[in-house]
Amino acid sequence: MNERPNVVLICVDQWRGDCLSIAGHPVVQTPYLDALSIEGTRFSRAYSACPTCIPARASLYTGLTQRSHGRVGYQDGVPWNYPVTIASEFTANGYQTQAVGKLHVYPERSQMGFQNVELHDGFLHFGRRANPDLGRIDDYIPWLRRETGRPDADYYDHGIDCNSNVARPWDKEEYLHPTNWVTSRSVDFLRRRDPRKPFFLYMGYHRPHPPYDPPAWAYEQYLHADMPDVPRGDWSTDMPWSKQSTHPTAGYGRMSDATLRQARAGYYGHMSHIDQQIHRVVESLHQYQSGPTVICFVSDHGELMGDHDLWRKTLPYEGSARVPMILHAPHLKLQQGRVCDDVVELRDVFPTLLDCAGLAVPKSIEGQSILPRVRGEASAEWRHYLHGEHMYQGQSVHYIVDGHRKYIWLSGTGQEQLFDLKNDPTELHDIAKQAMEDLQQMRGWIIKELTGREEGYVAGNQLIAGRPPKTVLSHLK
Repeated sequence: MNERPNVVLICVDQWRGDCLSIAGHPVVQTPYLDALSIEGTRFSRAYSACPTCIPARASLYTGLTQRSHGRVGYQDGVPWNYPVTIASEFTANGYQTQAVGKLHVYPERSQMGFQNVELHDGFLHFGRRANPDLGRIDDYIPWLRRETGRPDADYYDHGIDCNSNVARPWDKEEYLHPTNWVTSRSVDFLRRRDPRKPFFLYMGYHRPHPPYDPPAWAYEQYLHADMPDVPRGDWSTDMPWSKQSTHPTAGYGRMSDATLRQARAGYYGHMSHIDQQIHRVVESLHQYQSGPTVICFVSDHGELMGDHDLWRKTLPYEGSARVPMILHAPHLKLQQGRVCDDVVELRDVFPTLLDCAGLAVPKSIEGQSILPRVRGEASAEWRHYLHGEHMYQGQSVHYIVDGHRKYIWLSGTGQEQLFDLKNDPTELHDIAKQAMEDLQQMRGWIIKELTGREEGYVAGNQLIAGRPPKTVLSHLK
């Protein structure tokens, strides 16, 4: 019997924070994730500080703020050379460490502290263009070609773009789907791992990120479901990106009812598919585990899915920036079914899982263990707010959220927004001109966070618009 608990970290890609049936979503059904929530803790105010794949994962893997890990936007081809990662800490403490699926680092075969990696990052344009032999950067593709007997087989055979709102069912047998592959390879690790050691297993599902291609049963169960209208804020046509487009990969545009319905069916279908595959992993843990196991479920960022006529991610609105987070740790005998409303962030996962395993947290880590909050320790110190940011269409969009309010500042135009999340959770009404006291307080927090930044966003205790933004800070290059 292991003295330390096993740890499984499940990171899905582009899963909105409201898309759990236990959270009251009117359409999507996630019974098995609901079960983990009922037996564990769900975090209703979990956020991605930099809501795209690369910077979000930097926070998750390193436990650092974006100011420290240096990735404040999306940029491929920047090496990942972090000396301390969540995997390196578990490896150093005697864990057998394995990653399966999406890591999205560079070089693509960087192990990030894991002892072994089986890789599938999805359709990465940067990686494909640099590696005509896809097997160099993807372990799923060679497996798919062996299974089908087709030397040219690809998960892109159906032709759906990896960033579009086009949807259709998966074109091959279900067991060949990338979601099933991540699960199957993870279950195989559980079967053949060293039983003398505890393990840290990272499972990186590429979906529900586009392409929206779940198995037919998952797609069809939502295609004709009753769906509520998407929220459209009274401010949505006044933003600098509000240029109508019907391009399938557009970040802004009011799509047809049919396109929106099909995209949602594909997106929600991915969720039901993943939910069942996670249950497959949970059952396999019962079969192959020795000792207690901690499970953490989280996403790197959300998906706007037509909210305010916006698509994809990057922006700080709830559909993009808020993510699901569930912690299941039975060996700690915590209160079951607890919903924690504190603002937590991806950088908090690293110290939390070390804490769950009884391991020391490196002093360099800027995230905080959320276990004291789960235990209801009111005296435990916690942040008053979260600062997030991301490059978008030539400017940096910053936000502050404290659980009840959200403030947004656009570095290019200087435009400000303020939302009352308690009374307006879908951000329909910008109250920046009415709530001046709140606006000034949260603007002060942004000034504090940006003071001393190399971009020059602050001078004389004032926000300075029009400064050239960056996607990576200079210390990372």
